[in-house]
Amino acid sequence: MNLTMVMSMILIMLATLMMMAASLLSKKSITDREKNTPFECGFDPFYVARIPFSLKFFLIAVIFLIFDVEIAIILPAMMVMNTSTPAEWMITFTVFIVVLLIGLYYEWHQGALEWSN
Repeated sequence: MNLTMVMSMILIMLATLMMMAASLLSKKSITDREKNTPFECGFDPFYVARIPFSLKFFLIAVIFLIFDVEIAIILPAMMVMNTSTPAEWMITFTVFIVVLLIGLYYEWHQGALEWSN
């Protein structure tokens, strides 16, 4: 037990030192406006190199990830059904599904699921 704690502390300190060293070594020492602009044969760029990102697309992606993770939580629930009573399983599963539906209704009501305005 004591050896495990010592080894864990050594590994944590080693990982912290490696992250600090990587952070210090990865910093750029000299930054200026000319080096940060895209190069187009010595001329100023004709357009902005970075295209604006749609916030609606980002919200849809976050909602998808949330519901995708919740589906991954629902799938093992079928295995738990064998080890618990049907009433406990049904109450737990019903509460979980109701929370999901409330979240979906909230997103729908806020307009996050409407793509075009």
